[in-house]
Amino acid sequence: MKEFLVLFSCIFFLLFLVPGRFRQYFAALGWAGMVLFLWAEIPYYLSINNFLYPLIAALSIPFLIITVRYLLKRERLVMQLSTAAAVSFLIYAPFAFTPLGDILISVVVGQTLWLVNALGYHADLVDWNMLCRNAFLVEIILACTGIQAIAIMLGIAAAVPTTLRQKGLVFLLVVPTIYILNLVRNTAVIIAYTEQWFPWFPEIAGNGEYGYESFFWAHNVFAELLALLLLVAIAYALFRIIPVLADFAGDLIKLYIDEITRVFCKDT
Repeated sequence: MKEFLVLFSCIFFLLFLVPGRFRQYFAALGWAGMVLFLWAEIPYYLSINNFLYPLIAALSIPFLIITVRYLLKRERLVMQLSTAAAVSFLIYAPFAFTPLGDILISVVVGQTLWLVNALGYHADLVDWNMLCRNAFLVEIILACTGIQAIAIMLGIAAAVPTTLRQKGLVFLLVVPTIYILNLVRNTAVIIAYTEQWFPWFPEIAGNGEYGYESFFWAHNVFAELLALLLLVAIAYALFRIIPVLADFAGDLIKLYIDEITRVFCKDT
């Protein structure tokens, strides 16, 4: 069901890229599918004590309402935002829905295993996408490859017109940086988990699985915070490469804040 929602969104965002009278409706359906996917994922994230994504799901409802309202008016900024989402799906789809995804996972697994062993923490490959160390198993999935973050950042850069030089600089900034740092993240999480570095507060970090606390802190807290800081840094670099992108981001944020303020003031 969740995979269907991603495919649903992907199809409608790709249709949005085709010029036509109904583009705004395709984008609205694409955003609706993404919001439904976020809500469908809530039980999984609660099962691993990850509260960030359920919070994002809650915030996605007012975001969707505002976005659809302005899409139906074909408002320029929201149409550009939808272009960013559509391009992100265009990049992500081949990895999500074709064997390219498994190939990428296999490459990341091999490189992560090499890094873990190179640092002196011996691990074994027990399945095509699963590592084992100190009797702890770690599965590498598509979300562990960095392709989602790469697709999102390249999509954001596509929200505004750019020169060929700017496109090249963006690619060189985004793809190698995120890919390499994601390998470092995978390696650090595996070592921290299998070495049990963070067995803290099992009452909030545990899920009944022995040793899970270290995975929780390494993967759900520290890695997420570092990833957020990385994306902010990359976004800043994108704004330096594409100055008009900074203007677009500022205007878009202002649009949503003004709309939320308008609704709040009306209700009070």
